[in-house]
Amino acid sequence: MASSSSFPAPDSRSKKPLGKMADWLRQALSKKPKEMPASQESTSSDAPQPRSRDSSLSLGLSSPTSAVSTNLPPTHEAASSSSSSGRWSRDYDVCVCHSEEDLAAAQELVAYLEGSSVGLRCFLQLRDAAPGGAIVSELCQALDSSHCRVLLITPGFLRDPWCRYQMLQALSQAPGAEGRTIPLLAGLSRAAYPAELRFMYFVDGQGPERGFRQVKEAVLRYLQTLR
Repeated sequence: MASSSSFPAPDSRSKKPLGKMADWLRQALSKKPKEMPASQESTSSDAPQPRSRDSSLSLGLSSPTSAVSTNLPPTHEAASSSSSSGRWSRDYDVCVCHSEEDLAAAQELVAYLEGSSVGLRCFLQLRDAAPGGAIVSELCQALDSSHCRVLLITPGFLRDPWCRYQMLQALSQAPGAEGRTIPLLAGLSRAAYPAELRFMYFVDGQGPERGFRQVKEAVLRYLQTLR
């Protein structure tokens, strides 16, 4: 019969597994929880948060009217309106109608009007007509582009059919405009004054300064009505 010393003691067999289990529990409890990766943290922090009603209203877009500046640039309406009305609405202040033999007297009258302090703008056909233009067309254009018309009525004016056409054309373009047609009678008696002009006064060329000053004053008087 074998002796009891050949078998292991019961206590020594049970202590070893219990010791391993205790060590595993100790290690498990001593471990720290794993940290979340940085990429996951940033993803969660960048996630859009729901906006409140107040914040959405505060970030609302401005209205179209508020985006438009109230300091609008100055317009040229006033300048254009002033340039298109009054004296500057026409190219000339005076159109001088005369006979060919009275060209020297017409040039003296134009020099007087243009040399005044006002600097009236005069149309003299032989000087200002467009080269190559039709005579009749140039006359009608000049009369239409002038505020006033001065008729230098002389014996040569009455003899020239072309001057009579100028007179009738001036009257037809402004039949009821007082002050626009200014007859200057020179070298003729009152009885020789054309019948077509008997409804308006004339300037006597035998007066002071041959009537040039009166012609200038008549033109200025009409220009003042245009303002």
